[in-house]
Amino acid sequence: MTALSIRKLTGHVGAEVSGVALGDLSEEDFAAIRRALFAHGVVFFRDQRLTPEDHIAFAERWGAIDVNRFFTPLASHPCIAEVRTLPEQKTVIGGIWHADHSYNPAPAMATILVARELPDYGGDTLFASMTAAYAHLSDGLRATVDGLKAWHSDASFAAPQSEHAFNQNGITEPTLHPMAIRHPETGQKALFVNGDFTTHIDGWTEAESAPLLEYLYHFATQPEFCCRFTWSEGAVAVWDNRLVQHFATADYQGQGRLMHRVTVAGVPLS
Repeated sequence: MTALSIRKLTGHVGAEVSGVALGDLSEEDFAAIRRALFAHGVVFFRDQRLTPEDHIAFAERWGAIDVNRFFTPLASHPCIAEVRTLPEQKTVIGGIWHADHSYNPAPAMATILVARELPDYGGDTLFASMTAAYAHLSDGLRATVDGLKAWHSDASFAAPQSEHAFNQNGITEPTLHPMAIRHPETGQKALFVNGDFTTHIDGWTEAESAPLLEYLYHFATQPEFCCRFTWSEGAVAVWDNRLVQHFATADYQGQGRLMHRVTVAGVPLS
């Protein structure tokens, strides 16, 4: 008899799962966690204390690992990315609402983040439901968004000293996605634009695109569509980048923070 329990955190996004050890999951419990992820967009686990090997094995149950090219890999396990904040940093990685790898032709399916070193306070991560955002658009705006596509670029990672070849305004070629996608496994409709990687609407100039995109960015991340997770030692978060955006808070200056991240590959969106 499984001890797994799922506690919904807010009206639209997030659930905390307890009663399981992610390093030793039965098929039944993994299936329940998978269903919970698709239902809630992001799921959280406390007191896991995963080893790097456990982290990778858990990620591989979801699909192939997609190594992020912008993070420093863990030397002993290169498919794990180090998301590190140094005490002297004033800003943090992920401090803009975004969906991981939306700049790729096949955006990331899931991200699995494990807490390794935490500040004494701060460093929460916020999540916003893109299914709730889409569902709460007016009928007219929803119909408009349904007919549009937008370009996504990794330009926010670009730096003049980069050794990569630049194409247009990013490191790799920009990619085009529908502004409202259908989740490839559940069929749920979700808004799919974000302030970090979306550059403009297809067929529109950046100036023409900005008013609508800015409205959507703010609308989609209003508090009613969000949850906030306070990290603790051994905590793990798993989120579906097709269903949520996330935001890392930069409120712990003078302290360090280290998270280990594994990203699971996705499929092209429609």
